Amino acid sequence: MDPATLIGLVLAFGSVVAMVTLEGASIMSLLLPAPMILVFGATIAVGFAGNTLKDGLHAFTSVPKALLGRTTPPQQSIDTIIGLAEKARADGLLALESEASGTKDPFLAGALQNIADGTDPEELRILLEDEMATRSRSDRAAAKFFAVLGGYAPTIGIVGTVVSLTHVLENLSRPEELGHMIASAFVATLWGLLSANFIWLPLSGRLGRLADLEGERMLLLMEGVLAVQSGTQPLLLAERLKAMVPVTQRKGGRAKGGKPGRATSGATADSLSLDAA
Repeated sequence: MDPATLIGLVLAFGSVVAMVTLEGASIMSLLLPAPMILVFGATIAVGFAGNTLKDGLHAFTSVPKALLGRTTPPQQSIDTIIGLAEKARADGLLALESEASGTKDPFLAGALQNIADGTDPEELRILLEDEMATRSRSDRAAAKFFAVLGGYAPTIGIVGTVVSLTHVLENLSRPEELGHMIASAFVATLWGLLSANFIWLPLSGRLGRLADLEGERMLLLMEGVLAVQSGTQPLLLAERLKAMVPVTQRKGGRAKGGKPGRATSGATADSLSLDAA
């Protein structure tokens, strides 16, 4: 699990609580139901209004992925491919069919099954590229939805403040209450800004980054399995795949003395699936 989003959100809201406390105010003065209902309710509502119902539902079902999504280290994917290459050299491409049934990653499983079935390399490349593009569009649709919410929220907060200030002007005959009412009016603007910058935009950025990492992982697997199909020598394939990975992400590797083939590829391939796939 990558806890970056959870840690960031906790620290962000914790900073607000710390500021309010240091100013000598009460955090309860910010937790007013009326402006919060307007900001969150109207923001989500206009978000759905500007998209399809399926887009909105898909975006919210992607929230656990943004908060708890795991990413697969590139070296782990490389190890899996090298194990498959060694298996194919030793037992032939038909042996990859058993590896396909043993992996939980549907992308890799489909690619291996097509290789075992004798699919033409060019046709397989087109198939895998289409699958990658479809997956990317789906992931980015969720990120875009939250980015839209981040754009709406501050404006809706201002709407809430204007509505509240209208109520304030209706009560000018009670000057002893004006300070409290004006302060309450600006809580809507505060929640509009907080929700946009502390919730919606971070979720959008996180989902976009996970989509990038997933695309890179699938590209690495695609190039790897196509090279396995063409009979590329495992050591040469390892160097080729490593060249596709940024130096800062080249961590880990195959355990020394590990048995190639099924023991390496099967166990490692099972861990390639992202929790939110």
